[in-house]
Amino acid sequence: MNDDDVKQTSSRSQRPASQAFKDFMGSRWAPASGEVPARDEAAGFAAERRGRVSAHFAGERLIIPAGPLKTRSNDTDYRFRPHSAFAHLTGLGTDHEPGAVLVLEPREDGGHDAALYFKPMAGRDSEEFYASARHGEFWIGPRPTLEDMEARLGISARDLDEFPAAAGKDAGVTGIRVVREADPQADAVVEAARSEHGVDAEQARTHDAALGQLLSELRLVKDSHEVSELRRSVAATVSGFEDVVRALPAALEHDRGERLIEGTFFARARLEGNDLGYDTIAASGSNATILHWIRNTGRVSPGELLLLDAGVEVDSLYTADITRTIPVSGTFSAQQRKVYDAVLSAADAAFAVVRPGVRFREIHAAAVRVLAEHLDAWGLLPVSLEEALSAEGQHHRRWMPHGTSHHLGLDVHDCAAAKRELYLDAELEPGMVFTIEPGLYFKDEDLAVPEEYRGIGIRIEDDVLVTEDGYENLSAALPRTTDDVEAWIRRVQG
Repeated sequence: MNDDDVKQTSSRSQRPASQAFKDFMGSRWAPASGEVPARDEAAGFAAERRGRVSAHFAGERLIIPAGPLKTRSNDTDYRFRPHSAFAHLTGLGTDHEPGAVLVLEPREDGGHDAALYFKPMAGRDSEEFYASARHGEFWIGPRPTLEDMEARLGISARDLDEFPAAAGKDAGVTGIRVVREADPQADAVVEAARSEHGVDAEQARTHDAALGQLLSELRLVKDSHEVSELRRSVAATVSGFEDVVRALPAALEHDRGERLIEGTFFARARLEGNDLGYDTIAASGSNATILHWIRNTGRVSPGELLLLDAGVEVDSLYTADITRTIPVSGTFSAQQRKVYDAVLSAADAAFAVVRPGVRFREIHAAAVRVLAEHLDAWGLLPVSLEEALSAEGQHHRRWMPHGTSHHLGLDVHDCAAAKRELYLDAELEPGMVFTIEPGLYFKDEDLAVPEEYRGIGIRIEDDVLVTEDGYENLSAALPRTTDDVEAWIRRVQG
């Protein structure tokens, strides 16, 4: 039993401490099945990704932690989610493995050998089996053995206790890079080894940052397995949106209708996936003008619009990110339809420019120009259209302050550490997956617009895959036009 377990249980535990109890707890258990698990579907893809990383850092030891468990309240932890770089390079999703570390050990030929250090299943004759609330099989269920993990991933698996020695080996000769802030204990091990061998701390941190950046950039173009997982997450998310539409009548009758909607979608996320990809935005009425409204404490009232921004994270940890703005009573008012159609036109304009070779920033430019044109036609801009669109103007951004697109994958805002020239300034390539999500948000207190606009917030967001000659809208199964949305509500609600 480790120190954490002692701290968490000593003040309330009534577990017997007698040797008789320990002997009895360690006996008469059926043997483990001994069945060797099959190779994970993602293992080959993860190996190819590691090879791409290896090519950039010949002769250096690379350390990618999964991260530790995080305390939620006293002696309870949040559900574990590994660091995205760790998940990408191992193929492990869901709850594998708290405290684990992937190490890429350099070879003389310039390549690397991969080893996974983690805490394997303890034997049923050990005290840890029944006494460790964080690691014991009695408490948290079956855990893999070293042999299990080697079979699944096709790489060497070693006990986590061996990691400090392996991480610091020859630190004065072999360069070491670590994904920083993923796991404080791994950082401490590396820092200690560097200090002992006189490694320049500032230079080492610069090298660490370069590793983190490269691992983020590695995910800009998805391989076929990643695309397949994103398709699964989108399909589950579509089902969750239909669940919400079915739940709208009940939400209209509840004091916290937004919470009912949030819970409805969460049920689908847990049923078909691992969790939510991010906190659901279930914003009804004027709450839809608050860009990151995740409190979801409001009512859902007849005649209002519901802005639902939600995504299912599947077991591999890939997530969708979709938004639809839905009339809760089944039909749009004339004013709601007017604003919605403007946002849809902006989205369509953004889709129209997507193809290989186009710069990522051009998607946003196309969308906001159409929004500005509508705002100008409605008489809302305080200056001319061209002045508003100029770098010195940007008046239209009062009502559309966010970007139109972001990359999508293991993180809902994927690849965020990538260099600017590989993100905003990059040319689109087949395999890139990102969102298109223009919106217009007229707050209740916005005196710069006529009263009929106030309280209307609309966003339409789809997940887009760049193909060899254009794009595929991965979320096309959800309706986008006002007529189609209304027909969809009628169909789903029966």
